[in-house]
Amino acid sequence: MALKAFKYRLYPTAAQEKLLFNALNCARNLYNMALAERKYAYQLEGRSVGKYEQLREVKFYKDTFPQARGVHSHILQTAVADCDKAFQAFFRRVKDPTISSKKKGYPRFKSWQRFSSIGFKEQGNGFRLDGRRLKVSGIGRVAVRWHRPLEGTIKTVRIVHKAGCWYASFACEVEAPTPLPETGQIIGIDVGISALVTLSNGVKVENPNYYRAGQKKLRVLQRKLARAKKGSKNRRKALLRVQRQQEHVANQRKDYLNKLAYTLIQNYDGIALEDLRITNMVRNRHLSKSILDSGWGYFRERL
Repeated sequence: MALKAFKYRLYPTAAQEKLLFNALNCARNLYNMALAERKYAYQLEGRSVGKYEQLREVKFYKDTFPQARGVHSHILQTAVADCDKAFQAFFRRVKDPTISSKKKGYPRFKSWQRFSSIGFKEQGNGFRLDGRRLKVSGIGRVAVRWHRPLEGTIKTVRIVHKAGCWYASFACEVEAPTPLPETGQIIGIDVGISALVTLSNGVKVENPNYYRAGQKKLRVLQRKLARAKKGSKNRRKALLRVQRQQEHVANQRKDYLNKLAYTLIQNYDGIALEDLRITNMVRNRHLSKSILDSGWGYFRERL
């Protein structure tokens, strides 16, 4: 068996969106409290606070803060688990001698702009499918756009707020994929800027340059954002427009690279790709925008 994610757009009502934001804020507050407890316990007492110790404090948090009483406990437990994952990743980076001290990345407190998701750990406990809607505890039956079939057995769900839109990402247990039929073909790939990829048989795939194509519109939106008064409603609206434009460009790039990777794995048994140090290459201020717009890292990950 294997885990596979399926992401769908949600369409909550105004009342449901208000409840979702409340759950998101409660999860963020608990995340920050868990982070503060770990930080100051070590600084002042030299004591480490563990994940399970903090999970036992979830009930106290719900009883203490009125706004958290209608929030399902799995949302709060997931926030504590996310904080623990952030520390575990930090400890792994500390032990890695190849990472400089400036890039160890101690976990940071989350503002409302940097905390965007809540999670449930088990289907039937906090969430379930009710017809063509997603029923969430404390939220209600939320409309979903089922643009593709849902496969396997649903294990968990993560509800994400991004660029003014809500999404549900289901982690499903599916059967392990079967190997594709052999084609007897092997290919080498060279990535570039003018041509996104050049195959060893001479075939070139053009680079669509989605970011540069949409840069004119993005400049206008960013100027409006810069002129808006900080803290105003107009600034939030301008920020939302910038975020949606950035997300649109990212979605265009991902769709193009996903289809390219799919075509290659359907036609070739073996694929050789050059090993690029993208982090070092983008330091070149003349080429950095073109390199990042090409999405070499995402293409390699998908491939």
